Amino acid sequence: MKAIVTGGCGFIGSHLVDLLLENKIDVTVIDNFSTGRPLNLQHVKDKVEIVQADISVNGDWVSQFKNTDLVFHIAALADIVPSIQNPDTYFQSNVVGTFNVLQAARDANVKRFVYAASSSCYGIPEVYPTPENSEILPQYPYALTKRMGEELVMHWAQIYKLPAVSLRFFNVYGPRSRTSGTYGAVFGVFLAQKLAGKPFTVVGDGKQTRDFTFVTDVANAIYTAAKSDKVGEIYNVGSGATISVNRIVELLGGEKVHIPKRPGEPDSTYADISKIKRELNWSPKISIEEGVAELLKHIDYWKEAPVWTPDKIQEATSDWFKFLGNEQK
Repeated sequence: MKAIVTGGCGFIGSHLVDLLLENKIDVTVIDNFSTGRPLNLQHVKDKVEIVQADISVNGDWVSQFKNTDLVFHIAALADIVPSIQNPDTYFQSNVVGTFNVLQAARDANVKRFVYAASSSCYGIPEVYPTPENSEILPQYPYALTKRMGEELVMHWAQIYKLPAVSLRFFNVYGPRSRTSGTYGAVFGVFLAQKLAGKPFTVVGDGKQTRDFTFVTDVANAIYTAAKSDKVGEIYNVGSGATISVNRIVELLGGEKVHIPKRPGEPDSTYADISKIKRELNWSPKISIEEGVAELLKHIDYWKEAPVWTPDKIQEATSDWFKFLGNEQK
């Protein structure tokens, strides 16, 4: 079988590529390296075809879809603050890019299409654990553009009978998570701080909880969805638990400092994964303790990542406070 992975040089995409190769599937990666790193696939570079291209612009990359069986659309711009500052860029990448990939997949009559959606579409949920039929309340442009992409995928499944499903990921972490200069995911921030001997910058009181889902569990969910016969369905992908940020600090080991709580962020993320367990027979395998231990084995990956201090975070998130709540004083 032949598969295309958009964003295959990125965090989740590269782990999916590993899994597909283990299952004897030929893989072509399409990536523009905006956040993905060729280094993430260095260990399999002789087994994968990597095409550098921007999916938000139609081009020769579309020809790669000919005779393709499986399409995994993982490519996207992530992070909250840049999406507030540059909504046009996020719309082009996450909405127009998804449209272009859908059209290429449809024209090629692919057998399966799996979309990487985001639990951020739920905003601040009223129900925990949060099921797939919860109200959609995106709080910032990143969440909105990922939801718009998902709506396109569901519409193409409905109208054009594209055999597609969507997976809403919750707080994915693990080796190879992004190290770029944007202030973002908590584990990337904390690991760079730990390497630099700096205190962990804990938002608020640290009692907020997150559904931290290990990346290999997520890759397995993606592949499991591709092997299923479900069409037009949406599934949460989570760990089945919710863990406080303070507990993460305990597991990583180190001092901490507190920074202001941010508007538009839920006190908890917690996936109801009963649907994916029931319909796809998938369940997570990696506990938070096992996942953090594995991360620490690979901590040198973050040695070139930016080290965030409270002052730098305040500056980087000023637009967050400006647009999502009372302007930071």
